[in-house]
Amino acid sequence: MQQLKKIVVIGPESTGKSTLCEQLAGHYKTIWCREYAREYLLKHGMDYTYDNLLEIAKGQIALEDKTAAGVAEKYRYSPGEGSPLLFIDTDMYVMKVWCEFVFNQCHQWIIDQIVTRRYDLYLLCNTDLPWTKDELREYPDLETRERLYRMYKDIMINQHTPWADISGDYTGRFEKAKKAVGKLFEV
Repeated sequence: MQQLKKIVVIGPESTGKSTLCEQLAGHYKTIWCREYAREYLLKHGMDYTYDNLLEIAKGQIALEDKTAAGVAEKYRYSPGEGSPLLFIDTDMYVMKVWCEFVFNQCHQWIIDQIVTRRYDLYLLCNTDLPWTKDELREYPDLETRERLYRMYKDIMINQHTPWADISGDYTGRFEKAKKAVGKLFEV
C-alpha cells in the first residue's frame, strides 16, 4: 500500500475550508477529517477558556488519527485506486493562532504536536470570500480576518511543508487546490 498523504486546509474562519475539504474528498474518492472545534463548541457553547482550547486541540488530533486510520483501512482493501489522500480541516497551526490571537499564549502540548506531526501539503484559504454568519463565528470584520490570514501566511512561509495560497470563488478555489494536489502527488 502507498503511504497516506495528508493535506491540511487552514485559514481564518469563513474562508471555505470545510467546503474545500468536502469537494476535494469527493473528487479524489476519499474521506476528510472535519474540524473538531465545531463539534465541541456546538456542544459546550462559545464561552470557551484557554484550557478549553487544549481540549479542542486534543480532540482534533484524536479525530485526525481516527480518520487517517479509516482511510488507511479503505486502501488496504481497495488497492490500485491511486494514492490514499486525507484532507484535514484544521491542524495545530490553527490552534496555535487561535490561542495566541485570543489569549496571547499557546499551550506547550500544541507546540509539541506542531513539531512532531508531519503533513504533505497545506492549502491556505484567503479571505476573499464573503463572510458568512453562523453561530460559531467570531470575526465578521475584514480587518480582523486579514490580520489572521497574515498570521497563517507567516507560519506557512516559515515552515518546510509545501503550501499553496487558495483564493477566488468556490470554483476557483477548488481548481487551485486540485492543481496544487495534482502537482505534488501526480494524482
